[in-house]
Amino acid sequence: MSNTNLLGFNCDPRETKVVVAMSGGVDSSVTAAILVQEGFEVVGITLQLYDYGKAVQRKGACCAGSDINDARQVASNLDIPHYVLNYETKFKEQVIDEFADEYLAGRTPIPCVRCNQTVKFTDLFNMAKDLKADALATGHYVQRVMGENELELHRGVDFEKDQSYFLFTTTKEQLEFLRFPLGGMKKNETRKIAEKFKLKVKDKPDSQDICFVPNGKYSEIVRRLRPGSIEPGNIVHLDGSIVGKHNGIIDYTIGQRRGLGIGGRAGSEEERFYVININILKNEVIVGPKEALKVDEIFLNELNWISKDEPSNHSVLVRLRNTGNIIPAKISISKDGLSIYPEEPAEGISPGQAAVIYDKNKPSKVLGGGWIVSTKSNLISKYGVSSSAA
Repeated sequence: MSNTNLLGFNCDPRETKVVVAMSGGVDSSVTAAILVQEGFEVVGITLQLYDYGKAVQRKGACCAGSDINDARQVASNLDIPHYVLNYETKFKEQVIDEFADEYLAGRTPIPCVRCNQTVKFTDLFNMAKDLKADALATGHYVQRVMGENELELHRGVDFEKDQSYFLFTTTKEQLEFLRFPLGGMKKNETRKIAEKFKLKVKDKPDSQDICFVPNGKYSEIVRRLRPGSIEPGNIVHLDGSIVGKHNGIIDYTIGQRRGLGIGGRAGSEEERFYVININILKNEVIVGPKEALKVDEIFLNELNWISKDEPSNHSVLVRLRNTGNIIPAKISISKDGLSIYPEEPAEGISPGQAAVIYDKNKPSKVLGGGWIVSTKSNLISKYGVSSSAA
């Protein structure tokens, strides 16, 4: 009979020390509760990542204000040690500042991935090591699976809550140390467990916005952080005609249709305008028809391979945005990066976002991913417009 415990260690749970990253939400709280019930030595850590005073009244966020208090109360109810670490400076330098600079560069950033890549899975990882922990557990809906030859990162069983897109930067070393107790659960199961433990957060809604962006108004954050660096310019059709004015490229993302303030173009059937590209050099927002959003090639850099082997036949599955479907694609790897050639329509793909690559023969397995640098559209090439934001 195997003596392997819930976290994969061949010992009594009481001999295994686990740090749990507690954000104050239901997922991380249930993660801590499960491990306490199993008998592990559990230590809760909450990171304060941005200004406490401004965030105290925020709902549906994490890592500040009432969420820290929720994490503290859950830890008290579970009778485990709990520490709040102030990482505001690092978070601003590594996540918030880059967020602002990416928008100014005409790209659409994903700060949640950068947060996992830097503060959470680097600084928190090191803190857990300093505490002599055997593992760092989080409430992410992903699975850590022992494959035939290596540890593998897989999508969560609950595909609607799957968070593998946000964890593509996880390294092999980190995967050795990380544990994801909720990866094999559905969200409704998690809430039932929270109710069983009578946790205050059992009905707490999932966070929807980026934690440091109030009311989802990204441009307000950029204007506050980078005053004087945003200038008005032209909104230009693919054919070169000026169709409107903008107050700053930070107000626009590729694929956007609403809020352009320019209507459409009259004809036999009105042409609705979509943001096709952002030309940072000319400070222009490029618009055109919906069909021009289709991309034929996507180039990535900053690649991270979680799997030890690159795809042998270069036929894979990819997810090109968090809310997008996983679609088949071909890839080509070079010393400069990786090109993706979608085999199904891919629209409105923006530089600054991530592309995550999955195994075509084992669709839940994450091979790795990278950051989207540029895209190419055969349709709009005839206009002489690059679909890269650079």
